[in-house]
Amino acid sequence: MSQAMLTVKQAGPLALIQDTGRFGVGHLGVTQGGAADWISFRWANWLLGNAPDSAALEIVMGGNLTLVANADVRLALTGADLGATIDGQPLATNTSFLLRSGQTLIFSQPRRGLRAYLAFPGGLNAPEILGSRACTAREQIGGLHDDGKPLQTDDQLTWQGRSPTQRTLPKGVELALPENHCQLGMVLGSQASHFAGRSLYNVFNQPWTVDNRADRMGIRLTGQPLRCALDGIISEGIPLGAVQIPPDGQPIILMNDRQTIGGYPRLGALTPMACALLAQCLPGTKVRLSPVSASQAQIAYRKQHAQWA
Repeated sequence: MSQAMLTVKQAGPLALIQDTGRFGVGHLGVTQGGAADWISFRWANWLLGNAPDSAALEIVMGGNLTLVANADVRLALTGADLGATIDGQPLATNTSFLLRSGQTLIFSQPRRGLRAYLAFPGGLNAPEILGSRACTAREQIGGLHDDGKPLQTDDQLTWQGRSPTQRTLPKGVELALPENHCQLGMVLGSQASHFAGRSLYNVFNQPWTVDNRADRMGIRLTGQPLRCALDGIISEGIPLGAVQIPPDGQPIILMNDRQTIGGYPRLGALTPMACALLAQCLPGTKVRLSPVSASQAQIAYRKQHAQWA
């Protein structure tokens, strides 16, 4: 009996195998990687009863990514609405579904949000490198062929499980996706005191626009420039969501595939919840930054994880 698989008949612009990422390797210059919208990723695995860190597919933009099944398989889809269809029939997000042998699954283009997550029984098969299967282009590691590249035409996806647990999202759970504007929580850092008073006011009292210069390394925001008394700092470690201010005064939010150290002044860092939401923002989306305390961010993070307990 042949192995169950999905064959990539047409590759979209950016379909990446991701899991929770690599940790404990920053001192080697290796970035974190992992699912950008970690909340949608986690729910996709939860819908199939998978382990939380099971490898899944992160599909950016859609771009007519086309997958054909050679056997019946139950999958789960969460995150952005990328106009997914099965043999031309619309497929709802945030649910598990049965893809039958010979059927074609297509992701067309964003209707709401930017990244969709497709989970497989037991998680996708891919080489484990430094404790993770996450695909990171900058390091050229991870992914289906351990080269950091997105899926290519004729790639074949296989998975580890056979009979997934069929679940539906708990009542009241809604996966947040940005509309035309959204609010992003930010914890101020120690270098915030070096920014001019007017700049600190502008940080939280103007809308910022998500720039088209955005990828898994960083997302630029444009608005009234911010001014800092520091020209630069000694390079230091950079956490997920760090808000760097380069000389042009336009913030850069550093995401999963960020460099491990940097020397631009930092206002602080977005909360993990805000990073997941920002990862779903299309260019042109208006966002506002709001100050939160570290304890508030921790409470929200723990509350989110409690839903999967």
